[in-house]
Amino acid sequence: MFGHPSIPLSSCYAPFVAATASPPKLRTPRHAAIVRVTHWITVLCFFALLITGGEIVISHPRFYWGEVGNVMTRPLFTIPIPSSRDTVPTGYHYVMPDQNGWSRALHFEAAWVVMIAGLAYALYGLFTGHFRRNLLPEKGDRSWSSFRRVFAKSFHRAPPGEPGAEAYNVLQRTAYIAVIFVLFPLVIWTGLAMSPAFTAAAPWSVILLGGRQTARTLHFFISWLLLLFVIVHVTMIVLAGFKTRMRAMITGRVVEPPPARRKTDRR
Repeated sequence: MFGHPSIPLSSCYAPFVAATASPPKLRTPRHAAIVRVTHWITVLCFFALLITGGEIVISHPRFYWGEVGNVMTRPLFTIPIPSSRDTVPTGYHYVMPDQNGWSRALHFEAAWVVMIAGLAYALYGLFTGHFRRNLLPEKGDRSWSSFRRVFAKSFHRAPPGEPGAEAYNVLQRTAYIAVIFVLFPLVIWTGLAMSPAFTAAAPWSVILLGGRQTARTLHFFISWLLLLFVIVHVTMIVLAGFKTRMRAMITGRVVEPPPARRKTDRR
């Protein structure tokens, strides 16, 4: 009976009850639709360009500097692999299967597709302020100390919900800016400078580079830098949470972690 001295009123209730955790909530879009579409188009084209570019290199694994380069010219350097053409001296008594025909056609087509996707992304970024808002490093982060601090923490996974975990840090922003505005235009420029049809209409494109063979050599090294960026980019995604980052780039949204459970006193 309530009020009985031998039965305290507080014993009728549990002293502590854990509050029910709220289900995860979807945040507002992190990536706009055009960012996601152009991103995945670029991914597909990059792998097509990587495979076909490798096949093209196999057909003549020698690189030169200047305008002229052939089997009678001393190379700047040679990749130590067999060629797919028996007329190219490589030192190997073996000829690789020749895939030069389809690889050149697909390489050219994939390059134009990625150029159109890149142009669409660039126009979106310029007119909406995406580059300035999300990719340009903040004024307070434009220092070597900021780079060192971010680099030191780069291999430590940020807990969900940590302030700033959903924003790009200064290292990421700088890398994206360098790829979008330096490496990507250069790889397109050097690629077009190897095309006789394009250089006939725009001879300055190859003259400024110092020759068609110089363009080919630069194209090779820039492609390796882009591949290095992709490897580091994917590694950091895995370390930061592969499922969350992939969901954000596919659906455009990130999931809010449920709030921590708290105990309430119901006395």
